[in-house]
Order: sequence, then structure tokens, then C-alpha cells
Amino acid sequence: MDFNEQCANDEVGHEVKVQRMKTRAANRLAASFKKTMLAFFNVLPIIIGMLLATSLVITVFPDQISDGLFGNGAALDALLGAVIGSIAVGHPLASYLLGGELLGGGVGLVAVTALLVTWVTVGIVQLPAESLMLGGRFAVYRNLACFGVSIPIAFLTVCTLQLMGMI
Repeated sequence: MDFNEQCANDEVGHEVKVQRMKTRAANRLAASFKKTMLAFFNVLPIIIGMLLATSLVITVFPDQISDGLFGNGAALDALLGAVIGSIAVGHPLASYLLGGELLGGGVGLVAVTALLVTWVTVGIVQLPAESLMLGGRFAVYRNLACFGVSIPIAFLTVCTLQLMGMI
């Protein structure tokens, strides 16, 4: 066999290998998609329950908060805001609306900031779903860490705004 024939055979062999790799990749992609969809449908009831519970809590919150829960000092208000935000997890856009209403109702900026940070990062209501997807220990540690840093973040945010002359 001369050099040209060998090159032609190598090219054909290479094309066959490439086609096999493409087929394997397509099969793996299809299997991964199927696995993902099954996981999603298994978790869907938990997600729906989480959304329903969150909606219920959000409906109750504005009246309860404006009835005098806050106003006991910045540190206690920040802790209370962080606890409430941890229980009432929600969408970030909804948190901005809630924060505006709370500020308008006379709640302090530190408390509102702590509530908003935990609202978005900590989720007691979504803990079962998070535990199922990411593991229980990781979910608990992540939520505790986010709660722990929410109060310092609230104070640092307010201090930064004061230093910048924005409040």
C-alpha cells in the first residue's frame, strides 16, 4: 500500500471515529436530559408546596409587621427582620416591594435590609427541597451561614450608605 492509499484509509477511519463520538455524545445528552426531567418531576410537588406556603406567609406578613413588631433598637430589629426573612422566603422582586412598604411604615433600614437579605438567601420553607437536591447537611450549613452573615451585612450596608451620604 502506498502513502496516498494509507492517507485515504486514515481519513475514512477518522470520519467513522468522529461519527461514533457524535452518536455517543447524543446518547449521553439524551440520557442526561431524561434523568434531569425525572428529577424535576420528582421534586415538583415539593416546589409547588414551597410556593404555596410562601404565598400564604407573604399574604400574612405586611399586616403583622406593621402592627408593632419593630422599633426595639437596631440590633433586635435586625435579628427579628432576619428571622422573619428566613421564614418567609420569596422572589427578590417581591422583596423590594415589601422593603419599600416596610420603610414607608416606619421600620428601620437595618431591619429591612436584614429581612431582605435573609428573604433571598435563607429558606426555612424551602429547606426540604434544598435538602433533597443538595443534601441535608449542606442545606442546613448553607442556611445557617447565610443567616449568620445577614445581620452584619445589614449593618454594613446602612453604614456604607451613611458614609456615602445617601441616607
